[in-house]
Amino acid sequence: MFLKIDQAGVRYPGAAAARPAVESVTLALPRGQLGVLIGPSGCGKTSLLRAVAGLERLAQGRITIDAELLADVAGGRHVAPERRRIGMVFQDYALFPHLSVEANVAFGIRHLESSARRARTQEVLDLVGLAHAARRAPHQLSGGQQQRIALARALAPAPRLLLLDEPFSSLDVDLRERLAHELRAILQLSGTTALLVTHDQLEAFALGDVIGVMNKGRLEQWDDAYTLYHRPATRFVADFIGHGVFAPAQIVAPVDGLGRVRTPLGDLADLQECPLPDAYPGGLCEVLLRADDIVHDDAAPVRARIERKTFRGAEFLYTLRLAGGEQLVAHVPSHHDHQVGEWIGIRAAVDHVVTFARERAAPG
Repeated sequence: MFLKIDQAGVRYPGAAAARPAVESVTLALPRGQLGVLIGPSGCGKTSLLRAVAGLERLAQGRITIDAELLADVAGGRHVAPERRRIGMVFQDYALFPHLSVEANVAFGIRHLESSARRARTQEVLDLVGLAHAARRAPHQLSGGQQQRIALARALAPAPRLLLLDEPFSSLDVDLRERLAHELRAILQLSGTTALLVTHDQLEAFALGDVIGVMNKGRLEQWDDAYTLYHRPATRFVADFIGHGVFAPAQIVAPVDGLGRVRTPLGDLADLQECPLPDAYPGGLCEVLLRADDIVHDDAAPVRARIERKTFRGAEFLYTLRLAGGEQLVAHVPSHHDHQVGEWIGIRAAVDHVVTFARERAAPG
């Protein structure tokens, strides 16, 4: 693996008794791939990124890039940030307002001879599609163009790893989505390995070859987007990614060799990965039901009352309540425009049955 982080931990001065900012994180990122760290505010994703950059010292663990040991607490090793050959793109661009676009991009390669510096600057400006703006000042460009200039400046020294901290957070939603796809294409063309931090799930899914979900300083899961969504490793990941609820369920004895999970919507079957009945005490558990697992079907025997509805163009996100009190969410095509308070028929269409232990009720 190109980037290897092994049991990394970060603590900030004066916080010895508090929870670490990063605790025992282990991950590996192959060469040429784009990894994304996502999680709620304060989960440690930016602290981990800064530790990889060398801007924060590890309190435990080690970091290796391309077989070079950059940080190792046990061995007392900490390579300075400027010697790590890592590029970084910040959320505020950090462009020099008094320099032209061309001079901004060339700033980090001043050690090259002038002809080589001009050639490399032209190369990366072509890569990001802004060679025509070389003589302009940063303030004369749009926010999206400024972000691409910041990317070109980071790529100019040919870093072996590129780190991006919330690079699109100051841009509007439509521009963010377009730039995310452009960024992925640019990194693939340049063959750059990158690690990016974001709080936006759609951005993470659009960009990441592999995505890490962090919570309270720990890495809950490091996987591709499909696996995170359909096979979440922990309850937190299941709750954080996508729309869904946890419904009471019970794993029952197999019928004809097939596992069954009994739910308020009927029995669910997963031919390959359904847990055994003894996976939980008495088989009692909770099953993850995502919005796309619930199908609106007027002929279905199970009825649910619409409590809330959110219009999303092609679909509604309905929040539903069963007669037994269980809450569900469902994506329903927007031409099925039912009213709040109306009862509709629903059925389960679950391809991946994901179960978790039942949470204990808080003491009264």
